[in-house]
Amino acid sequence: MNLYAPILVLGGIAAAFGVISLVAGALTGPKRYNRAKLEAYECGIEPTPQPMGGGRFPVKYYLTAMLFIIFDIEIVFLYPWAVYFDSLGIFGLVEMALFILTVFVAYAYIWRRGGLEWD
Repeated sequence: MNLYAPILVLGGIAAAFGVISLVAGALTGPKRYNRAKLEAYECGIEPTPQPMGGGRFPVKYYLTAMLFIIFDIEIVFLYPWAVYFDSLGIFGLVEMALFILTVFVAYAYIWRRGGLEWD
């Protein structure tokens, strides 16, 4: 249990900081409410009425989000490889080259299909 004590203390400090920050902001913040503050914020554009259940987003929005997730996951795999690069030797180098080649093929395919265009 002694090994987990610093983690529990750090978690407690983080939780206390979050709660104290929210309470302090609620107690000390200005309370000048008006019609403009109660409106939904949409980048300065007047909000338009939405149909029940919300509007539909184009599929391209979700595809772009998935692309960002895929390339972020690639970076997450590169960090541990960079840390243990010396101990992995040539095997680690070849495996990472194959991994990057696979991701590059997917990137080239998406690029050719127009998935990176913001039309």
